[in-house]
Amino acid sequence: MTDFLKAKLSRRAILQTAAVGAIGIDPALRAVVYAAGSDAPEKTEVKIGFIPLTDCASVVMASVLGIDKKYGVTIIPSKEASWAGVRDKLVNGELDFAHVLYGLVYGVHLGIGGPKKDMAVLMNLNHNGQAITLSKKMAEKGAVDGAGLAKLMASEKREYTFAQTFPTGTHAMWLYYWMAAHGINPLKDSKVITVPPPQMVANMRVGNMDGFCVGEPWNHRAIIDGIGVTAATTQDIWKDHPEKVLGTTGDFVKKYPNTARAVTAAILEASQWIDAGLSNKNKMAETIADKSYVNTSVDAINQRILGRYQNGMGKTWDDPNHMKFFNEGTVNFPYLSDGMWFLTQHKRWGLLKDHPDYLTVAKQINQIDIYKQAATASKTPLPKSDMRSSKFIDGVVWDGKDPKKYADSFKIKA
Repeated sequence: MTDFLKAKLSRRAILQTAAVGAIGIDPALRAVVYAAGSDAPEKTEVKIGFIPLTDCASVVMASVLGIDKKYGVTIIPSKEASWAGVRDKLVNGELDFAHVLYGLVYGVHLGIGGPKKDMAVLMNLNHNGQAITLSKKMAEKGAVDGAGLAKLMASEKREYTFAQTFPTGTHAMWLYYWMAAHGINPLKDSKVITVPPPQMVANMRVGNMDGFCVGEPWNHRAIIDGIGVTAATTQDIWKDHPEKVLGTTGDFVKKYPNTARAVTAAILEASQWIDAGLSNKNKMAETIADKSYVNTSVDAINQRILGRYQNGMGKTWDDPNHMKFFNEGTVNFPYLSDGMWFLTQHKRWGLLKDHPDYLTVAKQINQIDIYKQAATASKTPLPKSDMRSSKFIDGVVWDGKDPKKYADSFKIKA
């Protein structure tokens, strides 16, 4: 065995011991309990795709800490190159689950942004923690926020290019909502391109785009590298917004319901572990910075997960609404209203030609019953309702009660 492998194995053992100490249950004991009952996972080894982003952390840590074993499953994290690749591998069964964009799952279910396939959302993986980055050249001309961008685009006419990570995904919807809130029609006033998250910084460096919306650590990486500034965080757009989810296909859930529950419970417990304190967050940052996961420096990850922000122009602030993975269980529940919101935006921006049956689609996709079972197994608190109310950057409130009216209410749309 090489020294490198010994180091990796000993590090894993240390982290697993820390996890057991934090949660206080012997993993071998729980594995026996689950294996003995009729609710034993039908499939004991599962491949979970992820994109190199900070918010893949709960999937990675469930594996690295050995929390998966407590529920009778072994998680094999699989690093993927793009969201389109994740979509294709989920649909064809190469991946069992994925750390995936909320809106991508909904798009595939309805046959937009890819082949039509019944899909499932098992849990929300994180709230907040994405951002909109504008190039340093734009910032030097006054485009340091939404108002500044609108003013520059109005006074200096040319083709402006902005990047998101997938047409039906979360970053496209945050970017469009933010631009529209400042009077810019993203589809008519600019060119929008799709770029995989790890390639954002390199593309901005060579001048391929004026701005982008992506998950961390790539916004902070742009600041470290001196090529971009943070114009807005996504929590500015929607405080405690849903972001990545644990996604799979409808067929997988039907065939392997116990496996789906076990994996959800394991990742819930890993989420709990991450948010339990500063030490755990630092261990998480050190772990996922490794080249086998996010492949960046620890300093690109560990500031913003603690809410320590800088905008690349000298401003620093502490943001209480930073990326969260558990937050006493409020992060992870797959609210029907959250899923419905993405459908309203798909309709707004012309991705859906007609209004879907918003609530029915959300109930088909979001696996509330499996989540509740996993929450009970992992001692995760449950909310009182399957819906929630949220206020956006423009003051508009979304509560899921009249999605058709809400989707039609926007002045700026496709």
